[in-house]
Amino acid sequence: MSDAALATRTARRRHRRAYPVAVILSALVLIVSLSAAISVGAVGVPTATVWGVIADRLLPGIVTPDWSAGQAAIVWDLRLPRAILAALVGAGLAMVGATLQAVTRNPLADPHLLGISSGGAFGAIVALLHTGLILGGATVPVFAFLGALAAMGLVLGVARMARASSADRLVLAGVAVSFIVMAAANVMIFLGDPRATHTVVFWMLGGLGLAQWSHLLYALGVLVLCGAWFRLRAHDLDAMTVGDETAATLGIAVARFRLEVFVAGALITGVMVAFSGVIGFVGLMVPHIVRMAVGGSYARVLPVSALFGAVFLLWCDILARTVMAPEDMPIGILTGLIGGAFFVWLLRRRG
Repeated sequence: MSDAALATRTARRRHRRAYPVAVILSALVLIVSLSAAISVGAVGVPTATVWGVIADRLLPGIVTPDWSAGQAAIVWDLRLPRAILAALVGAGLAMVGATLQAVTRNPLADPHLLGISSGGAFGAIVALLHTGLILGGATVPVFAFLGALAAMGLVLGVARMARASSADRLVLAGVAVSFIVMAAANVMIFLGDPRATHTVVFWMLGGLGLAQWSHLLYALGVLVLCGAWFRLRAHDLDAMTVGDETAATLGIAVARFRLEVFVAGALITGVMVAFSGVIGFVGLMVPHIVRMAVGGSYARVLPVSALFGAVFLLWCDILARTVMAPEDMPIGILTGLIGGAFFVWLLRRRG
C-alpha cells in the first residue's frame, strides 16, 4: 500500500472516531449556548430561573415559582423563541451551504453568495410592504420561498446563457444575480409605505428581534423535512463531490438531483430569511470547519453542520445583543465581519 493510500485510510479512520465525539460535544455546547442566550441581555436572568420558568411552562406545578412575572415574560415570551429561532436558522443555513458545496463542487458556494438569500429577501419584502398577509401567517414564508426559488432559477439561467459550466463561474453568476435582486428589493422598499421602511431595512441587515412562537413551527417543519431528505441522500451528495460523470455511473440522475437540492435549499433559505432577515456566510464557514473535524462524508457533515451552525448563530446573537447594549445590533453585521475574514482566509488557503 502506498504512503498516500495509507495516509488517506488513517485520516478516514480518525474522522470516523471523531464523529460521535463531535456530535455529543456539539449537542452539549448547544444546550449551554441556549441557556446563555436566554440568560444574557440588558436584563440578566439567572440560569436557575431560566430553566425553572421553562420547566414550569412545560410541566405546570413541577417547581415552585420564585421569580417575578417580568422575568417569566422575558424568558418565555422574548428570549426563548429568539434563541430557538437563532438555532434553527443557523442549522438550516449551514446544511444548505454544505449541500450546495457538494452539488456545485465549489467550496465557496453559499446561499448568500448564490443569490438565494437575496431572492428570499425580495419575496419577503413584497409580502411585507405590498401584498399584505393574503395567506395569513404563511404569507411571508411562502413569498420568501418563491423569491429564493426564482433567484436560484435566474442563477442557473444566467450560467447557462453565459455557458458558465464551471463551478467558479456559477458562483460569479450567483453574485451577479444577488446584486440585481437586491437592487429590485431596494426599489420595492422605495415604493413601499415609508412608515414601514425603517423596520424592513433593519430586518434586511439580519435580526432575530421579531421572533415569535408562531414563527418557529414553519422554520422547524421545513428544517426537519428537508434535513431528513438531505441525510437520506448523503451518499448521493458524496458522489456529486467527485464529479457528474462518476455520479452518473452510480445511477444518479445528476441534473434532476441537483435541481432537487436547489429547490430544497431555496425552501430552507426562504423560510429562514422570512423570519431572520438576510444573514450571510453561515453556510460558507460552518461546513468547512466541520469537514476539518469529521471528514468529507455527508452522513457525518450534515448533522454536525446543523449543530455547529446552531451554536455559531446563537453566540453571534449573544454578541449582537451585548456589544452595543442596550441597542440590538443586526446580527447580519457580525456574520458579515466574521464571514468576510473567513472568506479571505479560505481564498488564501486555496491559493
